Amino acid sequence: MDRLSPTDAGFYYAESENTPLHVGSVSVFEGPAPSYGDVVRLLLSKLPLVPRYRQRVRQVPMQLGRPVWVDDPHFQILYHVRHTAVPRPGGDEQLRNLAGRLLGQRLDLAKPLWELYLVEGLENGRWALISKVHHCMVDGVAGTDLMQLVFDLTPDATHPEPEDWTPQRIPSSLSVAAGAVQDAVTHPMRQFTRLPGAGSLTQASRDALRTSRRLAAGIPAAARRVTSPAARSLNGPIGPHRRWAWTEAQLAELKGIRKALGGTVNDVVLAGITRGFRDLLERRGDLREELVVRSMVPVSVRQAGERNTLDNRISAVFVDLPVGEPDPVQRLASVRRQMDEHKKTLAAVDARSIIAMGDFVAPTLLSLGVRAALATGQVLGQTVTTNVPGPRVPLYVLGRRMCSAHAYVPIAGGMRVSIGIFSYLDTMTFGINADFDAFPDVDVLATGIRRGVDELVAAARNAASA
Repeated sequence: MDRLSPTDAGFYYAESENTPLHVGSVSVFEGPAPSYGDVVRLLLSKLPLVPRYRQRVRQVPMQLGRPVWVDDPHFQILYHVRHTAVPRPGGDEQLRNLAGRLLGQRLDLAKPLWELYLVEGLENGRWALISKVHHCMVDGVAGTDLMQLVFDLTPDATHPEPEDWTPQRIPSSLSVAAGAVQDAVTHPMRQFTRLPGAGSLTQASRDALRTSRRLAAGIPAAARRVTSPAARSLNGPIGPHRRWAWTEAQLAELKGIRKALGGTVNDVVLAGITRGFRDLLERRGDLREELVVRSMVPVSVRQAGERNTLDNRISAVFVDLPVGEPDPVQRLASVRRQMDEHKKTLAAVDARSIIAMGDFVAPTLLSLGVRAALATGQVLGQTVTTNVPGPRVPLYVLGRRMCSAHAYVPIAGGMRVSIGIFSYLDTMTFGINADFDAFPDVDVLATGIRRGVDELVAAARNAASA
């Protein structure tokens, strides 16, 4: 039995009626659309590469341990792969409305935690795939690897015939409970046996001292950020429905800004998003000079040898987006300073070791802890912005070229809007997921992000010509 990691179990426990915790995407392709049967056969031929897609989560009796993955003896591909359409000729608005409705619906936790929708009826003969995968199964970086497995790299790729599959026997409740107890005893012992011996204690002490000093040096800046006046009006209860919007920018634009004004492409992206929130708050009459929008920014700690591993390898930092600052160059400089500080801190701390500490947390406490953290999340932040680098080469499904891809990131913990950033070929897209009732003006945010990129492009040109 494969047990959920503490991080994955946390995402599973945090699922609630109004908080579906799956990630997703909308991929648009050139036409003509394939048949539903062809898509089903394609997925069946690929499933041996991703065995998790035929597994479901099984709880451990009395929560003696974290849940485990088991084969679903009733797995039916026709339940997970579905067929729908928008009224012809469907434009971006119709596709976004459909995606917002489908992605806002919860997955069935009693079944394998994924769904895929074939969408027909788009203008210019195009079609789309809307995918949903629960966050307990895959994070953004692993999802990119999965996409490259499911999709083809050439239009003339051939696919094997679907293979027969026999699920493994479902373990009994007694064996699941016994395995959980055994893991609870043996795993901490294995961790303790990895502690350094006497000969390396001196060096370990020196390393710990250096780490403590670096962390202490970052405390004043972190404290200033926590006490900054945040846009609390963006926080609040989350309802069952979602609005979804998107905008995009060219990677060449973002790299040109980076070259002229400094920072990284991710810094530039966050500065553009800052303008979007500035416009949103200004439209609502909530903008003040000292105000910030605090964003949680997930950071991947996945190592090179862990690609194609279907679980979560993530940490997170908080960045104050300076929405009260009118100068776009100064907004970029502020974001850059904060991200540079976070990089120094992450370099001083073994983030993987911190995440692994969850192995010592009792499952019941882990469940309660995650729910409590989500319930109080609005104290810390107002949004989530996650940037996932996608493939720089064309992808194909059944010979059809993918034109664009848009990421979907869940909302939770009183943070009623999230932004999933995804790059494909030469384009970066911003997928905005928002609570339906709280964000009737979600398009203001989307338009503002594009305006933020435009003003940074203009500033970069001025800097280059000066």
